[in-house]
Amino acid sequence: MNRLAKAAVVALALTTTAAPLVAQAQDRGDRREWRQERREDRRDDRRDNRQDRREWRQDNRNDRREWRQDRRDDRRDWRQDNRWDRNNRDWWRGRSDFRGYNGPRSGYWYAPSYGYYRVDPRYSGYRWRTGGYLPAQYRSYYVRDPYFYGLREAPRGYRYVHAGSDILLIAVASGLIASVLSNVY
Repeated sequence: MNRLAKAAVVALALTTTAAPLVAQAQDRGDRREWRQERREDRRDDRRDNRQDRREWRQDNRNDRREWRQDRRDDRRDWRQDNRWDRNNRDWWRGRSDFRGYNGPRSGYWYAPSYGYYRVDPRYSGYRWRTGGYLPAQYRSYYVRDPYFYGLREAPRGYRYVHAGSDILLIAVASGLIASVLSNVY
């Protein structure tokens, strides 16, 4: 075979094998670029999602704060509208916890939501004083809604109780009277 024929065969062999190798190398480069672009897109998406979550959390915090403030305002308004009024003699009428109340009865005290209960004669008309003790049998008639009477929440270990027409703040464990609100009804 002559030189020219050999060179033509070699050239033909090179072109048939080199073209796929070049295409394969070019394909690998394209894949690398595509992967790199995908990574960058994912990073951008994560950053965007992170920012969206931060904004959402901040919006939710603000919404919750506004909701709580609105609720506080509503409760404050409701308390002021539905408060016990010492100047109004019929303030108790229409309240469900005074359903069975018919005025004072001899030998009985009335506790809203509990009804009438018998009282020892020595405590009938008794004037309670701070520093005294409420007998154990009368300590269970708790005031269910202290806010209605314009009272603050009782401190830890204390409760408001009904004792005749008075409301007493007592220590739950001992019955020690810490405060007296006289002639409520």
